[in-house]
Amino acid sequence: MTGTGRLPRARWLVVLLAGLLAAGQGQAALRISVDGPGLSPSERRDSQQLVEDVLQRAPPALRARANRPLRLRWREDLPEHVQGRAHGDVLGLDRRLLDALDGGHEPDWAVARAALAHELAHALDRAPDGGWSKQARFRDLAGWQERPLWPGRGRNRFTLRSPDAYERDNPAEFFAVNFEYYLLDPQFGCRRPALAAWYAAQLGDLPAEAAATCAPAVPLMKAGEQEGSAELVELDPARVYQVDYLLAEGNDVLMSRWGHSMLRLVVCAPGRPPGPACRMDLQHHLVLSFRAFVGDVQISNWRGLTGSYPSRLFVLPLNRVIDEYTKVELRGVSSVPLALDRQEITGLLQQAAQLHWSYDGRYFFISNNCAVETWKLLRDGAPRLGQADLQSITPTGLRAKLQRQHLLVAAPQDTSEAVRGGYYFESAAGHYALVFALAREALGLPVADVAHWLALPAGQRRPWMERADGQSLAALLLLEQAGWRRQELLARDRLKRELLGGKDAARQHAEFLALMQRAGLLVAPGGLPLGGYGIPTPAERDLARGAVAAGAPEAIAQWSALRAEALALLPAGQQAQMAGIESNLDYLRQRLRLRYGTSSSLPVVLTGGRGRGRLVEGAVEHGNE
Repeated sequence: MTGTGRLPRARWLVVLLAGLLAAGQGQAALRISVDGPGLSPSERRDSQQLVEDVLQRAPPALRARANRPLRLRWREDLPEHVQGRAHGDVLGLDRRLLDALDGGHEPDWAVARAALAHELAHALDRAPDGGWSKQARFRDLAGWQERPLWPGRGRNRFTLRSPDAYERDNPAEFFAVNFEYYLLDPQFGCRRPALAAWYAAQLGDLPAEAAATCAPAVPLMKAGEQEGSAELVELDPARVYQVDYLLAEGNDVLMSRWGHSMLRLVVCAPGRPPGPACRMDLQHHLVLSFRAFVGDVQISNWRGLTGSYPSRLFVLPLNRVIDEYTKVELRGVSSVPLALDRQEITGLLQQAAQLHWSYDGRYFFISNNCAVETWKLLRDGAPRLGQADLQSITPTGLRAKLQRQHLLVAAPQDTSEAVRGGYYFESAAGHYALVFALAREALGLPVADVAHWLALPAGQRRPWMERADGQSLAALLLLEQAGWRRQELLARDRLKRELLGGKDAARQHAEFLALMQRAGLLVAPGGLPLGGYGIPTPAERDLARGAVAAGAPEAIAQWSALRAEALALLPAGQQAQMAGIESNLDYLRQRLRLRYGTSSSLPVVLTGGRGRGRLVEGAVEHGNE
């Protein structure tokens, strides 16, 4: 300082600029004043404490950049069910919330904090620099998703494990409800990770002490190998080497003509570092598949046009899916890796978990089918893919767009090499044709091909089985198993037509879904009574695991009862054919066991056909499947 007490000119300018900057920051800071003549000193103190409680939990960046002051006003004219309303710069809260604060009980303070945070969210969202609830990315994550063939967005179908049904009233309410949880629930980032990341990107990170540490693994309810069973798995994204676009090829059935879209998770065996060798760990690989029921491999009739089928994201073992398509529907399956980095794989798995636990959609053959659902999952889980033009209503169209956008990793083009590398799974139709040729040559079968052989009544095939021996006996067993799978497919198709398309369809549909729910076939984990919302916490996962284990024997037994009830609805001729095939299978297995003792000594059906021989051996060893 000089002797006169004045600052030098240069220093004076620095102080002036610093003061102006501080004043500007102070003016922009988020402030909520208590507006309420007639409040007692304790009520004003509680009001101020409530304001400070909420503001100190808000992201520092948001507090610093808000551009207008707000006022808290207690109101006595709100409807019974309404706790607050925001108008302009006034955050109006129900006076009864203030009265409850006088007792000092934390649950009352928690309710008041949530109400204030909710109305604060509305005020900020409606401000000129707000508008977050109108953003396309937010609406995608919130559940108001695009419709490929129609303008606007569809209904919000994220109905399971919701913290508050009011969030689905409209996107603005969804923004406000989830803003409450973003500020006030330390577990929000673990329960709704994609939304938490979006709030952080738009509004700023929370104070460091506000967020919980999340377990890296995501919980998924995997359908078991046995019908009616399920298993909770916790999948660490670090174990997923790649995510493949899995496409079941089309066939002549209208609803399956363009194939079926799925995602394959290439999960490494425990202890194996991520790398190309993981592609051979097939027993650990999982499939994410949007479908109506766990056992569905196709939508069988025009009910799919009206949304009568549910659409949920199921988690299935890869080997079960491959068997469904290659052995039952005789369709090849291609598996091509997506060009995703580690962060994108993690985001995709987190979004898949969110869908798996929360989504209860409706299948529409054109506008919300497996291709549309898979595209939305890719877009929401990996935002980079959302910037690409991937929207398609057919599975083959989606694959073509992924290819054009260079979002697929090159896979072997040679079929044999692709099969060896696990990039392609061949239809069993060719194998069946070769096996039939062997049996026909040995026994002089009276028809020219597999289709005509399996079209014969089961009883008419028995005399040829009684003549068979050695390889031809094993060949006829494999063909009879193919016939059984085919009849199961036809029975499933018939049941869906009867139960979902008859005159009393609504009642039958409800009864059928209730039966399937009791049997555990509809693996809808979001319906388990675990408490909480979004992706379950570790404690809730333990509850889910216990519930599944406790209910497993009953679920499997109920599946058997359900199957018996369902088959009883089939026409008498179809029932007789299935009973005849079952009798033939028992006869063939008995003959083979008497001749060879165990499956390990069975003959290989085709010379050099090691894999085909295993098909026969496994059939004798393990039964129908």
